[in-house]
Amino acid sequence: MSADPYETARQAQRRAVTRRRRRLRRAAGAGQTRPASEAPGGSPTQRQGHAAEARAARHLETCGIRILAANLNCRAGEIDLVAREDALLLFIEVRERRNPAFGGAAASVNRTKQARIVRAARHFLPRLTRLHFGGAAPACRFDVVAFDADGPRWIRDAFRP
Repeated sequence: MSADPYETARQAQRRAVTRRRRRLRRAAGAGQTRPASEAPGGSPTQRQGHAAEARAARHLETCGIRILAANLNCRAGEIDLVAREDALLLFIEVRERRNPAFGGAAASVNRTKQARIVRAARHFLPRLTRLHFGGAAPACRFDVVAFDADGPRWIRDAFRP
């Protein structure tokens, strides 16, 4: 005697949902970091943003900064670049504006965006501390790399939580 086909379909859907959730949890636990030079697909605006992040990473590396992760995502928000400068952990927001009519790239990191970055940083801080600082909580700094018509501008300690 065969089982009810509708029940079989419901069970298959539940299994698929469970697998999807498990995969997402694993991805969130792993942090899903990608090299800053690897630009994923997406809309033209997203591709432009990822290209700016890759340029910012190269610029920072020439200044002696070690990039630890790129594009860390969680519910609280996203962190474009995470880097290390000696004993400091840097959370870096990358902004690019071609038109300075609305204040330029650096001005676009407003209070709301700053709060989102700080929330995301608090989410990832324990894991980053464990992975890169041997469990000892490092001093943190929030920087902005702004790309305007003049080129990259690295603003150290751009804001504080």
